[in-house]
Amino acid sequence: MAQKDDVGRFGEDRAAVHLTEAGYTVLDRNWRCAQGEIDLIAAKDGVVVFVEVKTRSGTGFGHPFEAITVAKLARLRRLAGAWCEQSMVRAMRIRIDVIAVILRPGQDPTVEQLEGVF
Repeated sequence: MAQKDDVGRFGEDRAAVHLTEAGYTVLDRNWRCAQGEIDLIAAKDGVVVFVEVKTRSGTGFGHPFEAITVAKLARLRRLAGAWCEQSMVRAMRIRIDVIAVILRPGQDPTVEQLEGVF
């Protein structure tokens, strides 16, 4: 497995822990359909949250949030709709969040959640 895949998986694991510690229930991980993949799907207080996780080993090439484009957000919105159609979970409200995980040698990972990006 490529190092990039290991870093991404580690970031998704940290993001899932972050969500759980914040009172969310993780409903699904790495959900896939023909249109793409959603990293994490969680719920809290009647809201289903679709989460894109971006992990970087530093900010030398910019903050992970900067990797979220308008096109990526539009794709996430379509994927969220597809998940809702296939899922047995019926949500009154949905939200799309982004979680950035920054890894720095010798330090604990930094995890930041940006709520309601779309």
